[in-house]
Amino acid sequence: MSPGPGADSAPASLTTTDKTSTFSSFRVRNYRIHFLGSSVSNIGTWMQRIAQDWLVHELTGSAAAVGITLALQFLPMLLFGLYGGVLADRFDKRKLMIGTQVVLGLSGLTLAALTFSGSVHAYHVYALALVVGLATVVDNPARQAFVSEMVGPGLLRNAVSLNSANFQSARLIGPAVAGVVITSVGVGWAFLANGLSFMAPITGLLLMRTSELSPVERAPRGKGQLREGLRYVGSRPDLLWPIVLLGFVGTFGYNFPIWLVAFTDQVFHADAGTYGLLNSLMAIGSVAGALLAARRGSRRMRFTVAAAVLFGVLLMIAAAAPTFLIFALLMPVVGVVAMTFQVTANAGIQLHSDPAMRGRVISLMMMVFVGGTPFGGPLMGWLSDTYGARIGLLAGGLVCATAAVGVALVLARIGGLRLRISLRAGRRGVALVPRDPEELTATA
Repeated sequence: MSPGPGADSAPASLTTTDKTSTFSSFRVRNYRIHFLGSSVSNIGTWMQRIAQDWLVHELTGSAAAVGITLALQFLPMLLFGLYGGVLADRFDKRKLMIGTQVVLGLSGLTLAALTFSGSVHAYHVYALALVVGLATVVDNPARQAFVSEMVGPGLLRNAVSLNSANFQSARLIGPAVAGVVITSVGVGWAFLANGLSFMAPITGLLLMRTSELSPVERAPRGKGQLREGLRYVGSRPDLLWPIVLLGFVGTFGYNFPIWLVAFTDQVFHADAGTYGLLNSLMAIGSVAGALLAARRGSRRMRFTVAAAVLFGVLLMIAAAAPTFLIFALLMPVVGVVAMTFQVTANAGIQLHSDPAMRGRVISLMMMVFVGGTPFGGPLMGWLSDTYGARIGLLAGGLVCATAAVGVALVLARIGGLRLRISLRAGRRGVALVPRDPEELTATA
């Protein structure tokens, strides 16, 4: 029998008016268990990413083969992401996650066994990367939508921020640990560590007190649920336009590996150590951005749009950085703003979604955010190779800033606001103000 309500229970009783600290969600027992389990598996996941790329390169000697592995891992999200959202809305999310965690863990253990036996081939890695991608199609919307069931709407933004900090912290630790493991004992042990790491989140999910989860109405089984989700988002400007903005930023702005490699090689004429340093600086900024977002509590959509504008402007400033030191100092700032935008957009979209539709909304959001990378990445890479790293980064920043301003103007028009630019002393230079009644009548 589960204990009665106490300090660790009833997340739905926490409201947006409660004061939010950085770690407010840790007051909820179920979330604490989830966070700890995810911490372990996230480190294992980053270890496998590094080990997987290294193994494919060892087996084939081809950078293109590494690209094929990544494509197979992320392509299912683009092709089938919306179906994962339908499943997340229809079934028990906790049970779905237990199943996906088992599949992900077995994929790591299988790759470890093949590596230890000496019988591993590139097509084995390709096949298992596809399995991981298919499992992620279901796991991603279920995991993100499950956060609101653990903590309730009052702490949703805080919990999303802490999850992002968790993942970014693992991004700092996992590759470093993988490098030591691969160098000292071999790549197979990294796969084994990842496979075993999924025991932590599975155990956490089994230990959760289901009576303390916020009740959510599940979507009944029926035809047309995919189209229903698309129509729902299309009828909600407060969901549609943030998702559109996420698509632009994800496609044209989140191409850091391409730009950092290009700047390291073309602009600063440095080595792999410098590339690793720039990645680490950005990851540190991302962790800081997630923790700062965790303290903020509720924010308006205009804050998310403003973060996207600032992100684009920072990319353009970094493109013009005259020295390595200035460029390196900008990387943590870019990381902070990028994570602030991502966290506030994610939490805002979840908070504005009907619980019965949340899985489908999240799956569409992730499909747009992640699915654009196979198009934006090669385009930004071509620009950087053809016209130089600075032009490539400048173009990405310009697209992000322009898209954010465009979305801001659309949302302002929908909300009956207009842009006011004032040069008078004592008034804000640029502000959104209500449109005049005559103007609203004329445009109706």
